[in-house]
Amino acid sequence: MERILRLGTRGSPLALTQAHMVKRALEAAHGWPDTVIEIVPVKTSGDRIQDRPLAEVGGKALWTKELDLALDDRRIDFAVHSMKDVETIRPAEIVIAAMLPRADVRDRLIGAESIDAIRKDGRVGTSSPRRSAQLRRLRPDLEIVLFRGNVDTRLSRLNLGEADATLLAAAGLDRLGRADVGVPIPIETMLPAPAQGAVGIEARRDDFEVREWLAAIDDAATSASVHAERALLARLGADCGSPVAALAIPAESGMRLQAQILSPDGSESVEDAALIGTPEDATTLAAALLERASATLRAHFSG
Repeated sequence: MERILRLGTRGSPLALTQAHMVKRALEAAHGWPDTVIEIVPVKTSGDRIQDRPLAEVGGKALWTKELDLALDDRRIDFAVHSMKDVETIRPAEIVIAAMLPRADVRDRLIGAESIDAIRKDGRVGTSSPRRSAQLRRLRPDLEIVLFRGNVDTRLSRLNLGEADATLLAAAGLDRLGRADVGVPIPIETMLPAPAQGAVGIEARRDDFEVREWLAAIDDAATSASVHAERALLARLGADCGSPVAALAIPAESGMRLQAQILSPDGSESVEDAALIGTPEDATTLAAALLERASATLRAHFSG
């Protein structure tokens, strides 16, 4: 192997950890030495802008556009992403080429033993519309405080007393060696974000050599589940400000897809599940959710 492959990633500790996961997986799959893949950190707008919700400053594209540009300019050969941070509609020139095996999909609560145990009228730090809506539905008395930034930033703000509790993805904590931080929330209590726990790798659509190398590390079950959850998002017309939860789990004849849409204040929620054969079948469940939703709730979606 004479070619040096450049792997683009955000520069946060979690993003770099995930980039190294991809690097090791490719080296193991192809028998490459550790000199073949060069990790190239790319500063994204989402890393720079921390004081406003994503929906106010450009949405999930803040996590991807600089990496997309680096791909297009051929400064990198492929890019690693947390799939829950990747916008549903991607540039035609870019393809999701592989996904690593999915990790724990649950959220973890830090600062209290359970949602019920958070003090009355307590403050919970999060920037996620989905988590905010689910919390408000479960505990209308809670105040939501905007928490953005990497894991250390959020935990530091919690320790400074800016909130009584916060929520973080279990997968990210585990990958950072913090499996002992927080209490897992059952998916029956809080259904996770679409694609939560999944690491994806994107490449240029016309770079067939790189795509073939990446295919060797693709986990088929994870890819099918995440593509189903993303198909549901697309049919809903959801954006980064739309509170949506979804989880597809492999079943004997396909997948069991469970999904929930909520109003931002948690006052309305529609939830359902269906057995689907292909990721594209997720659109039927999305249409059923919208059909059952009130006009007020549907207004948060463009599907």
